Amino acid sequence: MQQKNKKKHLITQELEESIQVKKKVKEKLVAKITKIAELIIETYNKGKKVVIFGNGGSAADAQHIACELVGRFKKERPALAAIALSTNTSNLTSIGNDYGYEMTFARQVEALVQKGDVVIGMSTSGNATNVLEGIKAARKRRAKTIGFTGKDGGKLKDVVDLCIIVPSYNTPRIQEVHITIGHIICGLVERELFNGKKE
Repeated sequence: MQQKNKKKHLITQELEESIQVKKKVKEKLVAKITKIAELIIETYNKGKKVVIFGNGGSAADAQHIACELVGRFKKERPALAAIALSTNTSNLTSIGNDYGYEMTFARQVEALVQKGDVVIGMSTSGNATNVLEGIKAARKRRAKTIGFTGKDGGKLKDVVDLCIIVPSYNTPRIQEVHITIGHIICGLVERELFNGKKE
């Protein structure tokens, strides 16, 4: 019984921590989330695309957000152009082998990103070398750049046009907020671009 109560306490603790981080996001980041949504809407209105990348859990989040844009989020509507750069294992392994792991995203950005696209780099620490190199490559191609990070923002906050820094040092909490913000942005994009379409 004592072990069961301990588990319940730990579960409650985890949920409460997640709630508190999201409350801080509500207090501090709504304006920044709005700016990012507006930038992505403007990008799609100009016929451009969104490119997203990250490592590990952030790679999964990048794929998740991209699929919400390409497929659908809540509305039946035309597909939106979005690419997650962690999905092609042949690209990742060949670039990693030939150029080094730090170039896995930069090389793909060089191939796929055009002026006016939006490029989103996701790194909970803000210091993932391949994410930083990918963002630098995007800036060279005159894309708009966005960072999704946490902790103190790391190096990523200094090399992007707009940066979401989740106010937490706990990686799972940061990732949970990243996907929540991603969902919010997908919803705003759909509403703005396809207003009046049946949900």
